[in-house]
Amino acid sequence: MAHTLLSIQVIPKTPNNEDSYPYVDRAIEVIQQSGVKYEVHPLETTMEGELEELLEIVRRMHEVLVEAGSPSIISQIKIAHNPGGISMDRLTEKYRP
Repeated sequence: MAHTLLSIQVIPKTPNNEDSYPYVDRAIEVIQQSGVKYEVHPLETTMEGELEELLEIVRRMHEVLVEAGSPSIISQIKIAHNPGGISMDRLTEKYRP
């Protein structure tokens, strides 16, 4: 069982003030390619894994956004860490139909 949940909202600045959604899509692609369990929500994406692994994904997300031309990125991150194990499913099972 994973020990960490990390939720992230990336807010990339765009070079010419164009729509940021294509940049956000690129950041989510980094998560998809990582192989970790994740859920995309309207305002943030939550990943499940080990802390070091998830922080490396965040680093890579920023790297990809800079490579795509974003001059700066703000990320809002929430981390829940439990040495005994934690999962998105366990935390939200009572709310699922």
